[in-house]
Amino acid sequence: MRTTDPVPVIGGIGIYLPRNVVTSRELDSQLGLRDGWLEKNCGVRQRHVVSGDETQEFMGAAAARAALADAKLDANDLDVLLFAAAVGRQPIPATAPLIKQMLDTSDHAFPAYDVNATCLSALVAVDTASMLIQTGRARNVLVVASEIASRALPWRTDPRTAGLFGDGAAALVIRAATGPAPYAVGPMHLETYSDGYSYCELRAGGTRYDFKTEREEFTANAEFSMQGASLYRLSSEAAPGFIARLLDKAGWRHEDVDLVVPHQASAHALAHIIKRCGFESSRVVDLVAEIGNQVAASWPIVLYKAREAGRLQSGMKVLLLGTSAGVSLGGATMVV
Repeated sequence: MRTTDPVPVIGGIGIYLPRNVVTSRELDSQLGLRDGWLEKNCGVRQRHVVSGDETQEFMGAAAARAALADAKLDANDLDVLLFAAAVGRQPIPATAPLIKQMLDTSDHAFPAYDVNATCLSALVAVDTASMLIQTGRARNVLVVASEIASRALPWRTDPRTAGLFGDGAAALVIRAATGPAPYAVGPMHLETYSDGYSYCELRAGGTRYDFKTEREEFTANAEFSMQGASLYRLSSEAAPGFIARLLDKAGWRHEDVDLVVPHQASAHALAHIIKRCGFESSRVVDLVAEIGNQVAASWPIVLYKAREAGRLQSGMKVLLLGTSAGVSLGGATMVV
């Protein structure tokens, strides 16, 4: 890369967490489980859950305004808006135009569209933003990840899975820098292992079942399902090699990594990163007990929290890691 080539950097971060916090002990009582069962079996002590006026777009727009303020930008300075979520507001149209409308930029005709790679959506959106910047097609890109993951959960049949999830939103301003700058986004790497396609599914709501002619099937498949053991086994086997290939792209050694900011898939998944992938617990940001799995909004919220806690120091080399349904593994490098 020439020194004059634009460098994508994270120029601003903002989050929104719902006001309502629901503890696992409260859910134990509601579900008729023994006290402490849910936290013991899913590793989540509490999670944020939307209430009242806290729609997906409300949370996304609130996080976007916070990120723009952090970047000292106006919404009209944007060249592109990317909305990144596993499940959007509705199938058609995309959610991004609605976020654009809520930012009062309808008269400014920059493009706004959705990016969906389930839990990796925000990472893929950052990758898309980086390519737009590196090719000179944009200078300021807003990535918005907002998830209401507390819905369509299998509480009656699989509370271990249902108990993992929480709601929230995050936004990132990816801007062009002309040289070395803080929060520079480096090489990214993604791999898909499609044998795991059926391991995480929300089958209804798309074209698979016709609501008019297959209403019973539609209803029966309207809850999220996950084959946790199969998903863990596939991810566990693939992750060490995946991380080695990501580090090789960046020209980093394993010991060069100062901090790992992972998708908060589950307590089990984070323990795997520590044990199987060779990162000490002190180098892995683990907030799953406090916020649960917020799907695509997960790692950006954790990045914000890590910065807020003073864990991101100048010059640190950071890995952003995640997995998604499908099954895909994704990661990016960043120098603070």
